[in-house]
Amino acid sequence: MGLIALGLIGLAGWLIWTGRLQRMSTKDGMALGAALVGAVLAAKGKPMLGAPILLGAALFFASRGKAKTGKRRSSRRIADPIPLTDGDIEQARALLGLSSDADSGAVRAAHRRLIASVHPDKGGTEALAAQINAARDLLLDDLAGKDQKRGR
Repeated sequence: MGLIALGLIGLAGWLIWTGRLQRMSTKDGMALGAALVGAVLAAKGKPMLGAPILLGAALFFASRGKAKTGKRRSSRRIADPIPLTDGDIEQARALLGLSSDADSGAVRAAHRRLIASVHPDKGGTEALAAQINAARDLLLDDLAGKDQKRGR
């Protein structure tokens, strides 16, 4: 039981180190905490108290795993197009640090430079990365619309 407790503590440390706990729900965190308490109780020589707690947490995670492996639905929802305003485009340019005469190559280069430093895999947040991606898409769509109006 001591090895199980050490394994669970190591798992919790790994989850914290990699940042995966940020994506855990409250229920997941509570179940992980209960599993740690159960494992510690079982390791301390109180298996009658620790084993049911540990078993309950294991069943919780097992049921969550089966629910997730069923039908996989896309978490991305395709939204209706929103009419663009000049303010939105200016905010997107400011976020990417571009001037008003930037072309599509400059937009892509600015996006690549900025996303490399704030990507969630590099320690940034998913929200900021999503804003940067949305700004790039908005500016590229705007430039494509202007090119179509010019007849290119």
